[in-house]
Amino acid sequence: MATLPRPTKSPSASIIRPHSEFDAGINASNAWTQHQLSSDLSDEEDLAGDTSNRKPARALYDFEGKPEFRELTVRAGDELEVVKEELADGWSLVSDVEGEIGLLPRSYFIFTSEFTSTFEADVTSPTQSATSSKFRKKRTPSSGSLTPRNSVVAPAAPIMPQHTGEWMFPSFKQSLLGGKSLNRFSSFVTSGAEEWVLKGKAADTTITATTNFGEGVWPSHEKLSSIASEDDEDVDPELAEADERASRLNGTHLAEADRHFVDAGHAWKSKLPPFKVLVHSPSKRTSILSGAYTVYNVTSLFQVPSNPDADPDEPPPSPTRITVQRRFSHFVILHTALSRRLPGIALPPLPEKQYAGRFSDDFVEARRGDLERYIGRVVRHPVARYAEVVTWFLSCESDSEWKRLAPYHLAQAPAGPSFYAQVFHPAFNLDLEDAEEAVERFATHTRAVGKGVQGLRSIFGRVREARIEMSKAERLLSYSLLSLITSKPLASMGQSPYIPGIAEEDEEEEESIASGSSTGTVRPRHRYKGKGLMNGDGAWCWREGCPECLALTKSIQRTAETLQSVADIYDDHARRTQLATHESLKGVAHPSPIYEGVVSTHRSTLTRYRDAGREGHVDEEMAARCETVLNTTMAEMETYHSQKVEDFSTLAKDHLDGEIALYEQILNRLQTARTSFDTPVLPASGSTSSTPSSPSLLIHASASTPRQPSIYERELEAPRLTPTPLLQPVPHVFDSTPMRPVSVAVGSLLGGGYKGEGRGSVFGMFW
Repeated sequence: MATLPRPTKSPSASIIRPHSEFDAGINASNAWTQHQLSSDLSDEEDLAGDTSNRKPARALYDFEGKPEFRELTVRAGDELEVVKEELADGWSLVSDVEGEIGLLPRSYFIFTSEFTSTFEADVTSPTQSATSSKFRKKRTPSSGSLTPRNSVVAPAAPIMPQHTGEWMFPSFKQSLLGGKSLNRFSSFVTSGAEEWVLKGKAADTTITATTNFGEGVWPSHEKLSSIASEDDEDVDPELAEADERASRLNGTHLAEADRHFVDAGHAWKSKLPPFKVLVHSPSKRTSILSGAYTVYNVTSLFQVPSNPDADPDEPPPSPTRITVQRRFSHFVILHTALSRRLPGIALPPLPEKQYAGRFSDDFVEARRGDLERYIGRVVRHPVARYAEVVTWFLSCESDSEWKRLAPYHLAQAPAGPSFYAQVFHPAFNLDLEDAEEAVERFATHTRAVGKGVQGLRSIFGRVREARIEMSKAERLLSYSLLSLITSKPLASMGQSPYIPGIAEEDEEEEESIASGSSTGTVRPRHRYKGKGLMNGDGAWCWREGCPECLALTKSIQRTAETLQSVADIYDDHARRTQLATHESLKGVAHPSPIYEGVVSTHRSTLTRYRDAGREGHVDEEMAARCETVLNTTMAEMETYHSQKVEDFSTLAKDHLDGEIALYEQILNRLQTARTSFDTPVLPASGSTSSTPSSPSLLIHASASTPRQPSIYERELEAPRLTPTPLLQPVPHVFDSTPMRPVSVAVGSLLGGGYKGEGRGSVFGMFW
């Protein structure tokens, strides 16, 4: 059994029909059989000879027909004539420019209007259109005909004066494809805005057929008549419930969640107060069917409305919590259903689906943050917040209920023009010039924001690297102080095994001692070699029992240990606090591609809006429908505006709060180390003076106890001056990362030493 579309044999084909479940074999045979049964041979000859009732059309996609099924082979853009539009199983009988008649699926062509019929000029219309003349000029007798035909030559069309100008061009464009856009993959078309603008909401399109999915009966995607059946009284209750859902989805019965309102300021009217959603506590699960996967807890926090009569001294009530468990595939279901039911709004993109390392702690944490930002942006949208699928996603706690309702949400047909039919706004809520200026300013602004945020993300990565370098500098300073008071050399990471200083002086000392011993004379300094660096109490002094130097040594040691903690604070700040801010910058990145559909729809609608109000071609109904679409797109622009203010304010405050907390921790530790030099104590025992022997130095009360070695002294031989690489944020789905060298990519695939941060998928290894 063959299925449409079949792959074209022409490698140069540019437009190919997307995959369809259309049956080309049996259905084509049935369609041709029905055509043969409904008409005899003479009727077929009449169809081939009489072209007065044919309608001009144009092929939208390539179609490779099978001659044995009497199918026609066409290429996208070919001119056609429709002999009979409605045949069985979605087929139509068409003729190409060569006169060959055959079957073609109804969805593979679109009717075109006669060019001269739409021109309302004060001239006599030609007896034939340009399209019809072209067909008749190229027509040849069909090879499948059994009866000879007489050649009929149509009279030549009278010469018409050529009329050009601004008034003709819109009519020409509208007549080319019946007013439809040539780009069938633009947002203006795929969102249903074009169909809504041109036709409004089709009254005869009702989703009433049902399909069994698991335990439920859900509506399938069928175009049926809206006329009620005579057997309505015998309808099964379960089917009636499905039909009720279908009619609600189709717009004949509007639920509260399906009605959307735009206020006078071109902003969506919110029906629910904002709430917060947290994605937390990921855990690994294993299924026999799907294998291992990660489950995330999704908690919704709803603030309790404030009570004006409540006691102000009492603490505010805790928010209401609803926690469910979701996996990544559940987020995919949510995104798919939202995209179908809300085609006119700009949804955030889902995080990239990755496989390599998907159970590592770093990846799970990055995925958790991305999912939290995604669902947070969804519930912040004033329309998506109260969508039925969002409510179900955040509140369905039963696995069996989820499995029962998931097919229902996935089986829903795209809303298309019915979405715009459910948008309500004040009349005359739009000015054409303001709408034109707004979209151009918005497009320019979002492009600039995208470039600026990309630069900010790059600079912020360098700021994090600078924090790591600052950590290394503080740690090296700490090691240097310990090396100073202990006279132990500090190992260097360079070519020399030790940092220059003490090591060279010791070598000179040893050389002089060796030269003295070779002459047979024993010098005094040879006798006291190694003494004088520290006394018996561990103080940095050549004198034994020196309380001042003991206190000084302990204070310097405490300072060195404080610098180690400062280095740890810098390192942790770059790896945790600043990483969270770096990740959050992805939430404001790439606004231009996210809102590209909104901008494209707005611009295309503006074109139709101008044409609908053109002098001599006024179409008030189309203009009203255009205003609905424009109110929708401008409400989306306003949503971005409000979210941008909130997002960048939050980012700046979070960064400043993090920096303040960082320096407060550092300041507290430095102040503690500073007080170790200023703590007053009584004079040392045996001293007859009432004041300390050294006025410039106040001695600790613990100065009499020996100094204990620092835990960092053991690191002097191998200092920690090579930190692990910084973990970088997982790239945004719209990021374009330069390709790495082939040797590096192959080495990482083979388990080489290079382990770059970033994409964790198999394909991401080449980014």
